[in-house]
Amino acid sequence: MVGVEGLAVQGAGEVVAHGGPDTLTGQDVRLKAPGPGEILVRLAVAGVNFVDIYMRRGLKPVPPPFTPGLEGAGVVEAVGPGVSTVRPGDRVAYAQQIGAYAEATLVPADSLIALPDDVSFELGAAFPLQGMTAHYLIHEFRKPSEGDVVLVHAAAGGVGLFLVQWARHLGARVIGTVSTREKAEAVRQAGADDVILYTEQDFAEETLRLTDGHGADLIIDGVAATTFAGNLKAAALRGHIVIFGAAGGPADPISPHVLMELSLSLSGGDLWHFMRTHEEMLHRAGAVMEGIEHGWLTPRISRVLPLADAAEAHRLLEDRKTIGKILLATGD
Repeated sequence: MVGVEGLAVQGAGEVVAHGGPDTLTGQDVRLKAPGPGEILVRLAVAGVNFVDIYMRRGLKPVPPPFTPGLEGAGVVEAVGPGVSTVRPGDRVAYAQQIGAYAEATLVPADSLIALPDDVSFELGAAFPLQGMTAHYLIHEFRKPSEGDVVLVHAAAGGVGLFLVQWARHLGARVIGTVSTREKAEAVRQAGADDVILYTEQDFAEETLRLTDGHGADLIIDGVAATTFAGNLKAAALRGHIVIFGAAGGPADPISPHVLMELSLSLSGGDLWHFMRTHEEMLHRAGAVMEGIEHGWLTPRISRVLPLADAAEAHRLLEDRKTIGKILLATGD
């Protein structure tokens, strides 16, 4: 029962100062009772994403102390005044609301995604942020069509595997870049036609070789620093490059006139800007869940760690030792 004084939450993963993984420590916090339009969610699982690392490092403007984690799944514990869309006991997931590295958290009611009984909490925490990111990246800039060449960087990551499967579903020829042979096999299993080990090959030269000089019609890049210059060489005539992250650090600046050489277009994206309304969020979430239901989209869960190991989860992600999604078990 949640009273007016709120709920005590033990061992929440809290960033006490910007820096390395060791700044992420267990802290006891107290949540206030849900206010108007708010929901208190008793979390079972939280998703771990690279944006959590950006926040921990101070690359995203979130002043410490704060509880990271932008997505989770669990059960509605209590609802605030004016909330009629959900009730205590409902199974839900959500994304883009900070505070998921905890046993419970407060989120706006209009951020919730209803979870059917046959969808596990692990799956519920694995698909929202990365699945909806893949949805906008595929649909909002240059939607692939039959025969298009799509190059996906970091293809064995959570977003990368969603992108590979989605582009393949639309009939594109998919090329993925990865760092290890184990990751290459996972990307092939996800449907990629070709996989490039960027640790052994020049991905731009290899992309051109694999496509008989055509290049990639669409390049989706969440790495940036070590890939962006090569993208300009790997792109097809009138190709499109989309930057949505900087896992390898920010890319070096270029003159816009460079884009004229192949009549390229360049875009940047952030999921926040593509789920600005409740309806848009539900549209994207629904599209992801439909793909999962029909079997052509399968989130890959790398591992599930206890909440107390949040710092280790960050290390694994930063060191690129994962394939797919890392989750934190936040409940009992």
